[in-house]
Amino acid sequence: MPEICPKCGLPKDICVCSVLDRETESKIKVYTKKAKFNRIVTIVEGISADEMEETEKGLKHALACGGTSKDGTIELQGDHKENTRKALIGMGYKEDVIDVI
Repeated sequence: MPEICPKCGLPKDICVCSVLDRETESKIKVYTKKAKFNRIVTIVEGISADEMEETEKGLKHALACGGTSKDGTIELQGDHKENTRKALIGMGYKEDVIDVI
């Protein structure tokens, strides 16, 4: 009888825990840059594609600002680095995964 993985319950030879751990360990980077007409834009990178739209809506609502998602990033109007970190933690993202640059 093959060994069973205690984490996922599958046999060790087809266990997918290591793959899943790598996918959930992606870093989320939050930083600002100057956009058109010297306006500041907060950029959020590292959100998975299936969570992008929900996270964008939640951030725009929590920070009371406009924004968009394009090219795998979320762009928020204004300088919201610290507040974005707090909002992401409130939405269930782990604090140690979020990098504010």
